[in-house]
Amino acid sequence: MQSPVKLWRNQKKIQNLVGKTGVVISWTKVRVPLAGFANQAPYPVVIVELTDGKRITAQLVDYDDADIRTGLVVRTAVRRVMEPDTDGVIPYGIKVRPVG
Repeated sequence: MQSPVKLWRNQKKIQNLVGKTGVVISWTKVRVPLAGFANQAPYPVVIVELTDGKRITAQLVDYDDADIRTGLVVRTAVRRVMEPDTDGVIPYGIKVRPVG
């Protein structure tokens, strides 16, 4: 279970990353997911260097398989990161999607 307090505290990190752009510097495809992510598999996870020099790891969404490559320009977005637990709390976080 994700604590609502933990989710609330995480919002500060999310707030600072919304709408940032960057470039994919590395990627992989997760085929055997962790619990809570089974309905999303297989899914790409990328390392992105943002324009401010920060690096983040995030799931790539709204993509075509042909799009996945290093050098891909992406923008951060807030998305649901996993299925709600039994308490009904929907966890949101940062994912990235191709620009354009």
